[in-house]
Amino acid sequence: MEIERAKGVLLYDSEGREYIDAISSWYTAVYGHLNPYILDKVQEGMMTLDQVVFTGFTHKPAQELAEKLFSICPKSLKKMFFSDNGSTSVDTALKMALQYWYNKGLTKRKIIAFEGAFHGDTFGAMSASDLDVYNGPFKEFLLEVERIPVPDDSNIEDVLNTLESYLSSQDVICFIYEPVVQGAAGMKMYKAEHLDRLLKLVHRYDSLCVADEVMTGFGKTGTNFASDQVEELPDIMCLSKALTCGLVPMGLTLSSQKVYDAFYDNEQIKGFFHGHTYSANPMACNAAIAGIDLLNQDHIKRGRLDIQESHSSFVKELNGFDKVLNARSMGVILAFELKESMERYGSRRNTLYNFFMDRGVYLRPLGNTIYILPPYVISKRDLDSIYEAIRSLLREDS
Repeated sequence: MEIERAKGVLLYDSEGREYIDAISSWYTAVYGHLNPYILDKVQEGMMTLDQVVFTGFTHKPAQELAEKLFSICPKSLKKMFFSDNGSTSVDTALKMALQYWYNKGLTKRKIIAFEGAFHGDTFGAMSASDLDVYNGPFKEFLLEVERIPVPDDSNIEDVLNTLESYLSSQDVICFIYEPVVQGAAGMKMYKAEHLDRLLKLVHRYDSLCVADEVMTGFGKTGTNFASDQVEELPDIMCLSKALTCGLVPMGLTLSSQKVYDAFYDNEQIKGFFHGHTYSANPMACNAAIAGIDLLNQDHIKRGRLDIQESHSSFVKELNGFDKVLNARSMGVILAFELKESMERYGSRRNTLYNFFMDRGVYLRPLGNTIYILPPYVISKRDLDSIYEAIRSLLREDS
């Protein structure tokens, strides 16, 4: 299908049909497509600077972005490294964590990650991920990763014990995690208090915590960052997707002063030899600046809260359908499972996708998980249209 144009929360195909973008085009266009404030900011900057190599140079858009982001991100984070997308922000983080120990004269080999994790498609990010549908052909080439279950009320003590057994080996590079929501695993939500206990244990063993906020960042879970919901703060954080508001690609890897200091040395070999041609592209920086400007404006905060309240009400309704399992919401994210098994990308899943598209709603089920993550500017009418499409499915299946 050819999408010809987009505006606000709507996508228009080449046949003139329109679709509500109920997942913000994979969690990027959270302020709506072609948001005029963002466009104006980027167009204004384009008249001054398009692209310059970010090696030996800096520029005002990068400086302004750093200032604005550090004013809202977890206070443990003091330094910023630019790359191109979510996967590269994770690869950067893992290389950074590995070299941190190397620079300190230590060799560590193990990464700890959750079962069901997804961190991206490049090799380091893929190593930390746990989805065979993506990783199958490459398994024997990946980094060494030990997995722990996602914690819940019933297993938290066992998960802590397992994690401690890995940490006590003194061979752990870092613990990488998607805070409070695992996106590609099916919007699997877990308690911040359990995550906090894991992070405190990691820090007790003086290892590094890497928060992958590529999906969760910039307001989706009800706070600016999901990491804002825990007391123990990350040493490294990965950002992309909504960072540049769905306009242009960019990734960021933020680090603590402690991590940065391990690279700051007169020995050149201790430097971080990693870089991308389009790192800190000025247009991408300007898009990110505009997004941060919008994030906590009153009308956007109101929109986020309205979505959150509507989702909470709809979750109660969903729980009344026999076909529904585990209806849940957090911030602007709503998800539930259908009481049927299906392949992640099988024919039944494709039937569901087409069902929603036929009703003018763009949703991408993850197997039997149906989820919503709409732009913050969505109207009540359009949000109700998404809910009604879901009701139609559940009634038809009853």
